[in-house]
Amino acid sequence: MKVINENTITDAALEQMSSTPNPRLRTIMASLVRHLHDFAREVDLTPEEWLEGIRFLTAVGQKCTPHRQEFILLSDTLGMSSLVNALHDKRATGPATKSSLLGPFYRQDAPEMRLGDSIIAHSKGTEVVFYGRVLDGNGRGIPNALIQIWEPDETGNYDLQKHDPSVMDLRGCFHADKEGRYHLRGLCPLGYMIPMDGPVGDMIRAQKRHGYRPAHVHFVISAPGCRELVTALYIAGDEHIDSDTVFGVSESLIVSVNRNDPASPLPNLPSIRYDFRLTAEQGAGISGRVGADPAQLGQKAG
Repeated sequence: MKVINENTITDAALEQMSSTPNPRLRTIMASLVRHLHDFAREVDLTPEEWLEGIRFLTAVGQKCTPHRQEFILLSDTLGMSSLVNALHDKRATGPATKSSLLGPFYRQDAPEMRLGDSIIAHSKGTEVVFYGRVLDGNGRGIPNALIQIWEPDETGNYDLQKHDPSVMDLRGCFHADKEGRYHLRGLCPLGYMIPMDGPVGDMIRAQKRHGYRPAHVHFVISAPGCRELVTALYIAGDEHIDSDTVFGVSESLIVSVNRNDPASPLPNLPSIRYDFRLTAEQGAGISGRVGADPAQLGQKAG
């Protein structure tokens, strides 16, 4: 019989898992076990600390609903989501707009709208026009590219955080024109604090972090033959631009609000201009979404 102690347990666990038929699952689980065991040995984890970790993860799961994804929020605040995004960007076959976080408030059934429409249904605040082009790797416009957009309201809340999350606000789906041009109206983005009423909020407070995200607006952009882009634009000058609680900001995604833009399709409004660049698709079914509609994650696969 093998002697199981703090030094032999890792090899014993890996040996039992070595018959896993799926090679990718076998690789991932073996690495996960090695790192978990090394972590426990490094910090000399006590039974009380182990149990507190179990309580915390249990509370994270219990906070999840069809309209809230606390595990995605946890991943975001630990920098894990941003890391997976960065690894995904490295696999691109050509130059493309950098990824950013999908976040826990994406909805797959946002309404279809026409170019120039407003995504504002119920909110109040400063209206702004978002415009630009969707380009391929050679700088050519991509006709009919799908542009999904969503943002929080003037109080820093998404529609999924409201008392009636069945009501949609500040999100929509648009198609670029034949030259890849798009323009639409929304709220001038504002910064906000992440949801702090759950276990992730408790963690943030225990770490003495501020919990704020800088002003931003989310996009998912796709077209046939192109790699789907999940990204966000961040507003220059926000006080938390260098300390985003979920590590989503990249310099190339920082934009300014132009108060006097004669090139804007709606020059009477403040404007934010950005050209998105997509690269070629690498394989069918390969997703760049570090996240999902919360309602999807409550469903069983298959």
